Amino acid sequence: MENYRNFSVTDSFGTPCLVEFKWQQNAITIRHADAVDVKFEITSGGIEEEKVLALSHPFLLKLSAETGRILSDPWCCKLAAAHLTSMLQTGENIEKTLITLSYAEMKHAAESLDVVSSEA
Repeated sequence: MENYRNFSVTDSFGTPCLVEFKWQQNAITIRHADAVDVKFEITSGGIEEEKVLALSHPFLLKLSAETGRILSDPWCCKLAAAHLTSMLQTGENIEKTLITLSYAEMKHAAESLDVVSSEA
């Protein structure tokens, strides 16, 4: 995913969704959690909603070591955007505003980013 700041996704109902990155910050400052929070705004059919994806810092460190990727702000945002894309396409956890990713979900998002970059 090259542009995590603004992108389009077709949701599980076939409705186009516009997704806009809002911010990324350490969750310790807002929720006292050892995580990185990434917030997106989704507009679909004239309705706007917010989603915050929480990436566990210990999981990020583990995934970074396993993949050889540098733990950076853009990588965190791309992981969150990849997972949000999957959520919208499948409808999984779509009712939640705060989504805390499991290690398996973060790894799947990282793998999807690697597949896309190797195809480019």
